[in-house]
Amino acid sequence: MSIKIMLASSLAMAIRSVPLIPLTSRRGNLDAVVAASSHGMDMKDAPINPDWILSGTPRARAADHSRSRDRASSTAMWDCTAGEFRWFFGWDETVYILEGEVHVTAENGVVSVLRSGDVAYFRAGTWATWRVDNYVRKVAFMRRPFPTMLALAYRVWNKIFSARSYSLAR
Repeated sequence: MSIKIMLASSLAMAIRSVPLIPLTSRRGNLDAVVAASSHGMDMKDAPINPDWILSGTPRARAADHSRSRDRASSTAMWDCTAGEFRWFFGWDETVYILEGEVHVTAENGVVSVLRSGDVAYFRAGTWATWRVDNYVRKVAFMRRPFPTMLALAYRVWNKIFSARSYSLAR
């Protein structure tokens, strides 16, 4: 217990010592906005692990769009031809389907059909089975989850020092 208290105190002191001047104003020449046409991005082969393929010969391609400075989040374009495969989500991932359709089966057996315009969230550390009948194209927003203790400290910090929590839906 005393180690946890020492860790929390050290974390609090470290956070207090961080300068209040945003990094962008200290480092100059960083892109504040990164924009690209979803059809103009350079898609490169991104082969699916052969051990994960259940049927067909799905061909996946991807293009990196952007990455946060701390490398904890990124955005990418991804597409895939027909086939069925398992997929492991190493990061939290939110997808927005741009074209096509995919049947996603979660580990608990629940099937979701995602079509153009649909949004879905996949928790880091989970598996899902993807069945693409023809073609699917998505934009993926990925975020590396904080380690458990750091996430707890972050939630406590926000609870203590935030007047209200940030939410887009009001």
